[in-house]
Amino acid sequence: MNRINSFPPIVDEHSEILILGSAPGVKSLQMQQYYAHPQNQFWKLMFYLFDSEFSTDYNTRLELLKTNKVALWDVIESCERKGSLDTEIKDEIDNNILELIENHPNIKTIFCNGQKSYKNLLKILGKNFKIPIVVLPSTSPLHTVKFEEKLEKWKVIKDFL
Repeated sequence: MNRINSFPPIVDEHSEILILGSAPGVKSLQMQQYYAHPQNQFWKLMFYLFDSEFSTDYNTRLELLKTNKVALWDVIESCERKGSLDTEIKDEIDNNILELIENHPNIKTIFCNGQKSYKNLLKILGKNFKIPIVVLPSTSPLHTVKFEEKLEKWKVIKDFL
């Protein structure tokens, strides 16, 4: 079984919200990009939320996040996993989420992309953490909720910016 590692966080001193995934899937690891699988709806949701024209260019995507004060990371620093399913994650080591938040005091809300990142985050930070934690439906193609339904739930991000 392969040990995989997450990517460095996408964050700067202006970031106000943090979106956390679980760990990169196979396609993301191949491309060395967050949410690289073409059926993952993360980027489509971001472009919709921020009224921007969709782009497949990774630098444009990162710039969209930065412009809109969105930080991005995964809760898992490394793990063993075959394939891309969260249920296949074993022997995980957490990223230092607390340190990231302490080093970026403008972050005032955490959004979890799916249940796995939420469950892991609660283990890391505890239930009584000082900033709100909101769990959103996973953008994974395996989470078969219609795009419009996901978009409705993800719109809550705008309330925190």
